[in-house]
Amino acid sequence: MATAALNRYTPEEYLALERHAEFRSEYIDGRIIAMTGGSITHNYIVGNIYAGLLARFAARPCHVFFADVKVRFGWGTNYTYPDVMALCGRPARGDEHADVLTNPALIVEVLSRSTQAYDRGEKFERYKAIETLREYVLIAQDEVLVEHFEREGDFWRCTAITDLNAVIDFQSVACSFPIREIYRRTDFVVEDVLEAPE
Repeated sequence: MATAALNRYTPEEYLALERHAEFRSEYIDGRIIAMTGGSITHNYIVGNIYAGLLARFAARPCHVFFADVKVRFGWGTNYTYPDVMALCGRPARGDEHADVLTNPALIVEVLSRSTQAYDRGEKFERYKAIETLREYVLIAQDEVLVEHFEREGDFWRCTAITDLNAVIDFQSVACSFPIREIYRRTDFVVEDVLEAPE
């Protein structure tokens, strides 16, 4: 996450600017914050989760979103771009535009050195205010580590998974996901990368 501008904006001003911007920014407490780019590994992990959930949802009334869909959440009106969001049932849109979601059940963030403290701390605290949110998943890209937070009443239980052969259960969207599939094509899973034909 890059340095925020000192100016303050209303949510309406942010949305108007963002919908015409060349680069994506998030909106936290009146500040517009430019987003940094992701790595190749980050891209693989996000793509693997999105594609895997999309395939699992093919015959079910469930939805998965990434990249250009914002979530609106707690402590006022804040907007961020989670790496992946999912839910079963009808998506609740934030307004007449089709670019804001307000009812995710599952949010996944892929960690980077510049954002991991924020993703684990302030951002997670803010996400907890989303009433529909049942699971929050943090995925490291420099080691095999998946932190799975599940809401249990007013508390969140965390399970850390470091075994590439383990399976994570996304209870909120009723599906399982092998950790190996999450890390497909990364440095941790090299045997499934096809070589280009000669």
